Amino acid sequence: MIDFSNGSVFKLAACDPGEIAASVQPLFVEGEQIMVAAKTVRDFVVFTNKRIIAVNVQGISGRKRDFSSLPYNKIQAFSIETAGTFDLDAELELWFSGLGKVKLEFKGNFDITYLGKLIGFYVL
Repeated sequence: MIDFSNGSVFKLAACDPGEIAASVQPLFVEGEQIMVAAKTVRDFVVFTNKRIIAVNVQGISGRKRDFSSLPYNKIQAFSIETAGTFDLDAELELWFSGLGKVKLEFKGNFDITYLGKLIGFYVL
């Protein structure tokens, strides 16, 4: 499982869901679809209408992958922090029952308020 206690592991940027869809769609349950996708150079996170899937690409070839599934119904609380003038990164913190805190950092012009609204829709 990915070590979510260190948020700097993920400095994510928005990406086209079509770029990574083939990697996660075999895991989808009926009716599941990608809502938002973000990635680093190798790793990526997908926010679907059911859960968050964090993918840690491992090894030199990148063929080995760790998929962590974080269902929205296990989120107890969440927090978003928008980017500022000097601190250009936005943050998402999620508290999961049985797992603890998950922190994801986003760079660039990622729309963190949309993501907060999306999570709120599925959690509240």
